Amino acid sequence: MMKKTVFFPVGFFLLFAGVLHAQDVPFIELTGHTGYVNVHNFAPDGTYVAFSPDGKKIAATCDFKMGAKTARIWDADTGKELNKLEGHTNSVNSAVFSPDGKKIVTASNDDTARIWDAGSGMELYKLEGHTADVRSAAFSPDGKKIVTASDDNTARIWDTNSGKELHKLEGHTSNISSVAFSPDGKKVVTASYDDTARIWDVGSGKELCMLAGHTGTVRSASFLPDGKKIVAANSETVIICDVDSGMELYKLEGHTSNINSVAFSPDGKKVVTASYDDTARIWDVDSGKELCMLAGHTGTVRSASFLPDGKKIVTASDDDTARIWDVNSGNELYKLVPIFFTEKQRYSKKVASLLSSLYVISSQRAQGDTRCVRSRESYFPVFSQW
Repeated sequence: MMKKTVFFPVGFFLLFAGVLHAQDVPFIELTGHTGYVNVHNFAPDGTYVAFSPDGKKIAATCDFKMGAKTARIWDADTGKELNKLEGHTNSVNSAVFSPDGKKIVTASNDDTARIWDAGSGMELYKLEGHTADVRSAAFSPDGKKIVTASDDNTARIWDTNSGKELHKLEGHTSNISSVAFSPDGKKVVTASYDDTARIWDVGSGKELCMLAGHTGTVRSASFLPDGKKIVAANSETVIICDVDSGMELYKLEGHTSNINSVAFSPDGKKVVTASYDDTARIWDVDSGKELCMLAGHTGTVRSASFLPDGKKIVTASDDDTARIWDVNSGNELYKLVPIFFTEKQRYSKKVASLLSSLYVISSQRAQGDTRCVRSRESYFPVFSQW
């Protein structure tokens, strides 16, 4: 089998379809942060670490406990820092590009979200109104609105061009864990620690329906690409619901421990879940049936994502490996294994898996390349071209 080329950081070696020697292998290291870099599973909103829509820039946030209250922007090809977004007075939880790539919205534990010019790094508007940590923020598909989710039990919709609050979405009785727009931008779905997910009308701010079936904290909720279904995850179960009625269509049951991430295929016909039970599983959206189990990891599977062509899935685990799988058969195709660590990285390994935060990003570049960002401490190696 032909060996592939990957980019990886100094002192971090990979086995990829055979041993790759580290000498003279290029990598991109994005430096500048002074604390741990926040990473989250890459949903379409690209929270925490994100490529710009054209794939030319990367934005990421950093942990306040290490003294940082910033987000930074880098050139994706050179790793050069372009701008530092300064102004927040507490940790920055997420950074998201607008659909046209011209703006960035950040969400922070200082109870605000802020809109920035992606080119200059200048702050354009401070979105004030929340009374607790703002956990995430997302642009509408047309970029004209922003929705924020907060620990004050509310979500809010804002006008991107003025920073004005348009609607306050009230109804949840506990923290809101995630928020997302529908593909047409007319609805918003929120997920909450109150064991519910709810759908809201963007135009009026009114609650349309509450999604049934959950018996625990709803960690995430997202619209499928057709906008007709929502996938919501809590603990060991994922539920697919009808958008119009809020009724449960299917419950994806099979995992024997908590679910870490949920992602759907580019065509919206399949869902992949990653779990503490050391497996990832692929499900059929139309029937709710499990299609195959991706078994082989010997530790918690932190994330699972489809590659842009929808034919492969990449998983990342606490067993210090990332693996690539064939979607149709469930067969493991490749395994990425670290075979050397610096002393500093040996220490990091005790804290968390060095590969547990490896995620796939489909940057919308003309050549259609596939990139992954792995975050640990203050650098961002970019794995490219599988």
